[in-house]
Amino acid sequence: MSEIIPPAIPPVRRPLRLGFLALTDAAPLIAAHELGIFAHHGLRVQLNREVGWATIRDKIIFGELDAVQAPAPMLWAVQLGLGCAPTDVSTSLILNLHGNAITLSERLWVAGVRDTATLKTEALRRRGENKLTFGVVFPFSMHHLQLRHWLQNAGLNPDRDVRIAVVPPAQMARNLAAGTLDGYCAGEPWNTYSVQRGEGWCPTWSAALSPGHVEKVLMVRNDFVRNRSSEHVALVAAVAQAAAWCDEPRHRNQLAEMLSAAMYLNVSAKVIAPALTGRFDCGHDRVESVPDFQVFSAGQANVPTINRAANVQAELVAAGLVPRQMADATLPSRLFREDIFRQAIINLDPNAQKHTKLPDGSLLPA
Repeated sequence: MSEIIPPAIPPVRRPLRLGFLALTDAAPLIAAHELGIFAHHGLRVQLNREVGWATIRDKIIFGELDAVQAPAPMLWAVQLGLGCAPTDVSTSLILNLHGNAITLSERLWVAGVRDTATLKTEALRRRGENKLTFGVVFPFSMHHLQLRHWLQNAGLNPDRDVRIAVVPPAQMARNLAAGTLDGYCAGEPWNTYSVQRGEGWCPTWSAALSPGHVEKVLMVRNDFVRNRSSEHVALVAAVAQAAAWCDEPRHRNQLAEMLSAAMYLNVSAKVIAPALTGRFDCGHDRVESVPDFQVFSAGQANVPTINRAANVQAELVAAGLVPRQMADATLPSRLFREDIFRQAIINLDPNAQKHTKLPDGSLLPA
């Protein structure tokens, strides 16, 4: 009698490990998890909150994370090995446009700083050993580019007249309060956090500094794209749908509550809401109507076009962050994969979406 061999049980694949930072623009990843959109697409996902962008970069390089929220310019740094081991990476989804602001300390307000002209006066007065010090979240980030442009428009040389230090986003406010920073450029909610505590004020924000700029992307290693292709396409589709949900004005207060949870941003929804609802409190009784402060989906925001990538590359080269000789003309089309984005969107079933309700009672966004 022959031995009966039981059927092989296929191994259970581990969840996809997604890295994010405690920032409002992590919303599409968090909403996709909380609303069951990942599950709707057949994905098991583990969200990992990380402490800073260098950690995000290293964990994607060494395969500890499968996909990450990342500043768009990080793609160039990782691909070219600028400050790290060169690694073949790309994005098939832009997570958001805009979302940053520049925050200055109350000490500068007391010293008479009100705008770029008075900032220049104060910066030049302190140009010796006591230079003004500004924080950026990562060298290869839109925050760094935007701060440099703003300082240059003030008539200051960002490499000579001030100091620029790299500080994780969630540590900006405490460094401003402690006096180790005089200002910073960071994503929300960390500008509002300083304003509401009476420790900072915002002269400007990124939608005003560089309208339409690409902010965060979903970055992956290209071996993940090849080896787990179907999961990657499903991931892009799920996050794109979550981004559409996040962009609905009627969802913004609910989104602020969702993001405020201890495992995500761990701050009050009252700190998160102003940028999401478009009533941005700059401090000192100045509240601005900025409906496009944070754009998750509107206006084809998620599409990683070659033109968008080329614009980011041109800015990085102009700022001296990417050597001109390394700025290969083929890089934009290799780093921004619009073809995969289109594949993910085409594969969505509009009829199924129309009748699928999320846990909050809303329809799954198309």
